[in-house]
Amino acid sequence: MSPPLFSLPEARLRFTSSTREALHNKTIKPLLNAFNQIPGSENEKKCTLDQAFRVIVEEEIINKALCENLLAIISLAINGVTEGICTASTPFVLLGDVLDCLPLDQCDKIFTFVEKNVATWKSNTFYSAGKNYLLRMCNDLLRRLSKSQNTVFCGRIQLFLARLFPLSEKSGLNLQSQFNLENVTVFNTNEHESTLGQKHSEERDEGMEVEEGEMGDDEAPTSCSIPIDYNLYRKFWSLQDYFRNPVQCYEKVSWKTFLKYSEEVLAVFKSYKLDDTQASRKKLEELKTGGEHVYFAKFLTSEKLMDLQLSDSNFRRHILLQYLILFQYLKGQVKFKSSNYVLTDEQSLWIEDTTKAVYQLLSENPPDGERFSKMVEHILNTEENWNSWKNEGCPSFVKERSQPEFQLGPPDSKPMRPARKRPAPEDFLGKGPNKKILMGNEELTRLWNLCPDNMEACKSESREYMPTLEEFFEEAIEQADPENMVENKYKAVNNSNYGWRALRLLARRSPHFFQPTNQQFKSLPEYLENMVIKLAKELPPPSEEIKTGEDEDEEDNDALLKENNESPEVQRDKALTGDQMEIFASRLGEHWRALAPYLEMKDSDIRQIEVDSEDVRMRAKQLLVAWQDQEGAHATAENLISALSKAGLADLAESLSNDTESSS
Repeated sequence: MSPPLFSLPEARLRFTSSTREALHNKTIKPLLNAFNQIPGSENEKKCTLDQAFRVIVEEEIINKALCENLLAIISLAINGVTEGICTASTPFVLLGDVLDCLPLDQCDKIFTFVEKNVATWKSNTFYSAGKNYLLRMCNDLLRRLSKSQNTVFCGRIQLFLARLFPLSEKSGLNLQSQFNLENVTVFNTNEHESTLGQKHSEERDEGMEVEEGEMGDDEAPTSCSIPIDYNLYRKFWSLQDYFRNPVQCYEKVSWKTFLKYSEEVLAVFKSYKLDDTQASRKKLEELKTGGEHVYFAKFLTSEKLMDLQLSDSNFRRHILLQYLILFQYLKGQVKFKSSNYVLTDEQSLWIEDTTKAVYQLLSENPPDGERFSKMVEHILNTEENWNSWKNEGCPSFVKERSQPEFQLGPPDSKPMRPARKRPAPEDFLGKGPNKKILMGNEELTRLWNLCPDNMEACKSESREYMPTLEEFFEEAIEQADPENMVENKYKAVNNSNYGWRALRLLARRSPHFFQPTNQQFKSLPEYLENMVIKLAKELPPPSEEIKTGEDEDEEDNDALLKENNESPEVQRDKALTGDQMEIFASRLGEHWRALAPYLEMKDSDIRQIEVDSEDVRMRAKQLLVAWQDQEGAHATAENLISALSKAGLADLAESLSNDTESSS
């Protein structure tokens, strides 16, 4: 007879009844017996048992069962995974179903069970199968919770994830150093609605007098002696926007505002220091008696609380600590920080001085200010190590034990101890305080002892052999000048050795090397000659011998005569200079797109210009530069005026013509 076939309805009924029996008896034996007796493959039976678990959980949730009953089902599923009768993801699927269907007060009890079993989730059986389920489950819970009302629950979830995943797990890291820009501090920005100015006037009008002895010391009025007006209130809470988004500090205008507001707020902290007598005494008594402290996720920005907040030592510590965290980001090296975000020397000096002042204020703030200040400094120094670790790509903390290269015997045997190095002979190291190393030859000894540290010798400035562009191309620029009448075969650019060194130098020090061009060069000398012409326009003229006064006067007169004799037509035949292109690009602006086809620019080049920049002035400049590279010596003002006229930009053509005539 053939073995009985697997029947899904029968198996589901059998597993459901066995699961209820196992829950009633608090043992997994009924499930094990049913799993062994039901015919079918192992995968079929596992999938059916998983469905049975979910059906039972669904029924319990509909019947509004207690959390203990639901946790018993999940515990039974954990035992089933251990025994190998259901898939490893089943407990996590059940947890997700339960947390999705229950209200938040019951989710708190379920999550307590999740926290207690963190060792189970980290075991080899469950970790790989359930880490993504747990991460998704925790994120879904965080979306449902309020950060201001369920602060403790949110913190428990974050701590659980920190315990579950290893330190090098990248899913829990802020790799790109992004900020929570949604954390906006709302405060009164309308001065007309402010009550700060009216508050003191009302107190003066009422003029309530209290005779001496009517109130005890403990019941003395706690009005703050800090003069608070709307300007201080507005500047104080405006600083929270810089703490929320520190990138603003790299902008000149925003930095000036931040600097002004910070100096005023810190001046208030310095002028009105707290003493360790009144408010701090009550806090110390609360600590001794085990008083409960309440922490809020958001600042309370009511104007009525401003005087109390500035007189509170914990509140001051919050603000000062925000300054230190901001300064650490501004000064630190962050991998994903833009290259434009660089502090000036003046900003760096101000941050350094202000950091010292903030630490001084923390140390003077009661209670235990000195101890708190040192602790904060230690924590921020430790944070630098984490920043370095993130910049290096978050390498794993687990170091694999390396196997010795030369190991005798089987791999399981203990590695042999490395042989101890034989000490160098005394005559080789030399004698005396200098410990001069003897190489066996006078010349080798002299060379070796010029700098005993090889790395320092390699970093020496004398080993900097790369010349500047001016030095290297000075001869080639002079030879390229037609007035010098140097034949092509004698030019330096035709030397293959010179050409190879020129390419390497251009790749290191010239932006023209990587600039795309439409010109096609048949040989290296032709390309270098083109580059020399470009460099000649940018680099300062080569140094000339000192001439006498008479020679200079004669040359100046000749130059003046030559300039005066040149007609406007001759000026238009000359190539456009860099300054002329810069000025005309700003005028051309948004009309660059209409001009491009008449400069014989390809569609691909036009699309590339649009991709490279969004600024119309920069696009116009890129168009003119590409046209100049394409036309070379034919990129004259006359040709540009002709193209403008054909494009229907007569006003721009006329303005360029006038500029050319005025410059002549």
